[in-house]
Amino acid sequence: MQPLRRDTSRHDHRAELFELIRTRSFGRGKIMLASGRESDFYFDLRPTTIHPAGATCVGELICDTLEGMAVDYVGGLEMGAVPIATAVVIASHRRGGNLQAFFVRKKPKEHGARKLVEGLAKGETLAGRNVVVVEDTTTTGGSSMQAVRALREEGANIVMVLTIVDRLEGAKENFEAEKLEFRALFTADEFLKA
Repeated sequence: MQPLRRDTSRHDHRAELFELIRTRSFGRGKIMLASGRESDFYFDLRPTTIHPAGATCVGELICDTLEGMAVDYVGGLEMGAVPIATAVVIASHRRGGNLQAFFVRKKPKEHGARKLVEGLAKGETLAGRNVVVVEDTTTTGGSSMQAVRALREEGANIVMVLTIVDRLEGAKENFEAEKLEFRALFTADEFLKA
């Protein structure tokens, strides 16, 4: 495992990603969240995470966050984690790193190998590997915890849970109760105040 190197360009990926999220992925209006809660604002991060500049910024910022940490794999629950993990491993590769990606299905496929964790080559395992769980938007942390449970069953060592936007509605406390480090690139209040 090679340590990640910081991107030494002077581009402000955080400012660019903030603006992309603000214009492409943040909105006001009543919505039901995955947690079952109702809210008057929402984040739909996929228009940002699959956008060329958005994916680039996400990959760079997460690699910056992971700099110096012993991490083998990044991934999380389908679908939101897929473009994030892909962006991170591409950014890692550009920096000379060798991070690998995976994703966790919400339920096993009903055919083939019926795997819950996908993306590993034949013979690869997450047992004993250092893993970062990524997510686009976090409310209570339930989606990430679904991935964490599946990964723990695979024997993975969960280094942290990392989200693009924390809605500040209990995720941090729920992860602390599970003894999991939690970080966010942004918090909802940054967008609510903008």
